[in-house]
Amino acid sequence: MLDDIAVLGSPQAGALLVLVQRGLEEIYSRRNAKRLLAAGAVETGRGYYPVMVIGNLSWLAAVFFLLPADAPVFVLPLCLYLVLQVGRYWVIVTLGQYWTHRIITLAAAPLVRSGPYRYFAHPNYAIMMLELALLPMVFGGWALGITMAALYAPSLLYKIMREDRALASNARTAAS
Repeated sequence: MLDDIAVLGSPQAGALLVLVQRGLEEIYSRRNAKRLLAAGAVETGRGYYPVMVIGNLSWLAAVFFLLPADAPVFVLPLCLYLVLQVGRYWVIVTLGQYWTHRIITLAAAPLVRSGPYRYFAHPNYAIMMLELALLPMVFGGWALGITMAALYAPSLLYKIMREDRALASNARTAAS
């Protein structure tokens, strides 16, 4: 009878941990969004957001359901993924009250050029693409990692274009 019960292994635990992490980040994101909107900020590209959520949930579901419970854990991709988490939180701390999952701009807010933004225009998105590929690879899902990153890339590129337009518009408004 116990043989019939699905066993949860490392891939499933990893997917659940990331799901909890992203859920906690969503709470922080919503608080910041609410505060920014109350201060007069404007949200751009609201319609894309469900696509991004579905993409993230699909990625985690793929890791959870498609990778076997007894999959080996590969140390190099795991270490790289953990280093990415340091980068992820460097981004979040650097943006502080301006960090959200959505595109929200506040005319009075300065463009952030510190932390990882000294080196990249969109460090969070570079980290996201690497996370998408690496998490499945931690458990031997090399093809799944590459596939999920490739499938997610168009929606992320769309978000970057929308965000760049919103930030440029915000800079023009602030300069006026």
